[in-house]
Amino acid sequence: MAKMQKQLTIMVSSTVYGIEELLDQVYALLGGFGYEVWMSHKGTVPIYPNRTALESCLTAVEKCDLFLSIITTRYGSGVIDGQLSITHQELLKSIELKRARWILAHDHVIFARTLFKKLGASNPEGREEMLKKLGYVDADALKELRKREELVFDDIRVIDMYEAAIRHDLKVYQDRKGNWVQKYEAPDDVNLFATAQFSRYREIEQFLNEQFANKEEVQAKATGGTTS
Repeated sequence: MAKMQKQLTIMVSSTVYGIEELLDQVYALLGGFGYEVWMSHKGTVPIYPNRTALESCLTAVEKCDLFLSIITTRYGSGVIDGQLSITHQELLKSIELKRARWILAHDHVIFARTLFKKLGASNPEGREEMLKKLGYVDADALKELRKREELVFDDIRVIDMYEAAIRHDLKVYQDRKGNWVQKYEAPDDVNLFATAQFSRYREIEQFLNEQFANKEEVQAKATGGTTS
């Protein structure tokens, strides 16, 4: 069986605004457990000068061993009209690649999704339509909405991120794998989750080794070869 000799890399994907101290704590925790931590807030995500920020971030998702997503009430930067935020695209890329992933979502995001569902808006289109009915029908109105101090979200698409994380796209529940999303309310909840999950460095390393060996075996059978 192939052995993984290098230090495991974990990418932390999240917005930064308002949770800088929390991210500092998560970075210190994961580094203390032995991981190489890729986090944009700390400047440790590998940057390619000839690529866009989005391209560098998506490449990091492709190259990391583990993926930790923290879905907050902020949608994130790098949003171009008609496109998803960088953090949203990172999450979708991790799902596409079947990356070993762990996900946390703020309690407000989960509560808002439940509330929208009870009001009859159970998908992105329905939520957008409801916002229009409330008077937020164009970009200028939404900008005004985001300026309000009491605003919980800066973009309703944080709920879309949560639904992607729980694999809401798969209608058959048994087909949903990697869909555990841990609710959190305070920084201590995140730190507890990070400690409980990632302090098991050797166990996770063994899991990845087994996954790598299984993948090699499948590839060998498909090509008629053998593994050593």
